[in-house]
Amino acid sequence: MPTLQDVSQHYTHGNLVAAIRGGIESLGKTINSISVDDLAPVDEYHIGGRQASEDFLSQLDLTPEKQVLDVGCGLGGAARFVASRYGCHVTGIDLTPEFVETGKVLCGWVGLDSRISLRQGSALAMPFADRVFDRAYMLHVAMNIDDKVKLCWEVSRVLQQNSLFGIYDVMRIGDGELTYPVPWAMTAASSAVATPAQYREALEKAGFAVIEERNRRDFALAHYDQLRARIAAAGGPPPLGHHILMGRNTPEYLQNMIENISTGRLAPVELIARKL
Repeated sequence: MPTLQDVSQHYTHGNLVAAIRGGIESLGKTINSISVDDLAPVDEYHIGGRQASEDFLSQLDLTPEKQVLDVGCGLGGAARFVASRYGCHVTGIDLTPEFVETGKVLCGWVGLDSRISLRQGSALAMPFADRVFDRAYMLHVAMNIDDKVKLCWEVSRVLQQNSLFGIYDVMRIGDGELTYPVPWAMTAASSAVATPAQYREALEKAGFAVIEERNRRDFALAHYDQLRARIAAAGGPPPLGHHILMGRNTPEYLQNMIENISTGRLAPVELIARKL
């Protein structure tokens, strides 16, 4: 079972702001000219990046007056997308201090720090009052959280009645030993991957009704095919991309994810639930 310290250490880079600034300069831009879209390849740290965010978040009926919670916000890429696309105020929480601090810097670079608040903390004990949010979502988060019932209860606590909660996580969809390392865990001991049925059970115990479920396996495989083609055509990774976060393990992470998904063991899955 992954501990909070294990998870935070796994994602800590050490010099993320400088690495991202270097990527921006390689694009021929500056921190004064960078846009939310320019940052998406590095700061939307989930399978499919921006396209996945658009497909997933469009199901949450987001409008400017909504108070939105981003659970496990990482660098805040999805929060910046929501704030810029839908005009919402977004509050994000993430366990990794470096992600939160870097995310605040990036929000300042793109002029969204007045609409986005990022906090460091655990999704299992969030520093928010009851029923303060209208919407919540998480993208590739609970693979690091063993107690999914407690997670869902905590999200339920901070949501108003009839609110929507969207989940886009990598889930176990078939039998067989997983190949590690993967982006969220070096070994099975630090992974908490679960089946869609286990997610649904946790949601229902916490007072949610699942209203939509979508397996995105084919989308993921197409994404990886396109990613490999772009890297091959360019002779290497782009200036900004997930490789900045994954570091030297990037090729192994990608190879193992492709294997786990193509063999039918894992897939990214969307769940949309409503708080009853």
